[in-house]
Amino acid sequence: MAKGGEDWKKRLSPEQYKILREQGTEAPFSGKYWNEHSKGIYRCAACGSELFASDAKFDSGTGWPSFTEPANLENIELKEDTSHGMVRTEVRCKKCGSHLGHVFDDGPEEKGGKRYCINSVCLNLTKESQN
Repeated sequence: MAKGGEDWKKRLSPEQYKILREQGTEAPFSGKYWNEHSKGIYRCAACGSELFASDAKFDSGTGWPSFTEPANLENIELKEDTSHGMVRTEVRCKKCGSHLGHVFDDGPEEKGGKRYCINSVCLNLTKESQN
């Protein structure tokens, strides 16, 4: 799903482009999903790949949506990120290569100890139907 910069600029909002394609970050407590509690699946805002299930979401107190694990490891790619004078692990969508956020080792121990810290603007929540 390789698209050129101009194609992505047409499909994404300026904020989405800055974060998804230029590895930016939204301000904490500013995104639409940091305090979202609905059940459903979080998908990549750029390509629609299934990324995280609401069951894995937890309140990390950081101001970004946080998950203990991806819904489908096949759709996530992890890369070393040495920007900003730090060594972190970047989380990318494997299908389209979009930057999603970072994963840290300070998540809930009983759930594996990982915290996938993801920018809200990178996600679209498909809510479960209310039957």
